[in-house]
Amino acid sequence: MGRRPPVSDLDDDAWTDEDEAGQRDSLTDVPGGVRLQKVLAAAGIGSRRHCEELIGAGRVEVDGEVVRRYGARVDPQHQVIRVDGRRIPAREDLVYVALNKPAGVLTTMSDSRGRPTMADLLGDITERLFHVGRLDYDTEGLMLLMNDGDLAHRLAHPRFGVPKTYLAEVSGPVPRDLGRELIGGIELEDGVVSADKFRVVERLGNRALVEITLHEGRKHVVKRMLAAAGHPVSRLVRTQVGPISLGSLRPGSTRPLSVKEVGDLYAAVGM
Repeated sequence: MGRRPPVSDLDDDAWTDEDEAGQRDSLTDVPGGVRLQKVLAAAGIGSRRHCEELIGAGRVEVDGEVVRRYGARVDPQHQVIRVDGRRIPAREDLVYVALNKPAGVLTTMSDSRGRPTMADLLGDITERLFHVGRLDYDTEGLMLLMNDGDLAHRLAHPRFGVPKTYLAEVSGPVPRDLGRELIGGIELEDGVVSADKFRVVERLGNRALVEITLHEGRKHVVKRMLAAAGHPVSRLVRTQVGPISLGSLRPGSTRPLSVKEVGDLYAAVGM
């Protein structure tokens, strides 16, 4: 999700307490807060009118309480706002970005040896961003970057079991029972690792393209487990992190995550 206009920059209709429709809820207005429909519109949920309809229909919650009053004032910096049970990124200062990292780029923001880093690919994004996990220097694919530290921590922590999917070019031929072996568990020097899913995408003579999904976060884990199974990796691309897919994003390019995608990430880690 890219930069959004400050809520205060949105046009403000001449709403007053007397104009507020719907039943008054028990929410105590935050002193100096922002009208809820403006926060929703600023987050990209829809037009002001559409957001008012959502509120009137009882589809919006603030800190767990359904709010039906259009003029309720909230604090988007500190309160949790949900639409249809799904949390939305209400804070104006939060940035969520998907990056297609090419091979030969470090998963860091600076390098003392002058090698290319992700910072070189972020263009005019000046916020300090956390990256969710890492990719090896020669591994390509999806990286998520954000300045939402709580969400980034949960996405990267193995306790939350966020799955990651990779395409790997490996040495072949690939036996039919390789998937069963990988899902059953491969013994590595630091313990057993198991794939969640596995399939052969394409057979290319003595090479094969396979797709593997796992929720492990150990270093080089995909390369190590495939090598241990007798199929060393010659190219590796991460195509998905949790609910977010790489899609058609070109190598070296970025895109902001949508409000729905950020909500899906919150849901994936129980936020």
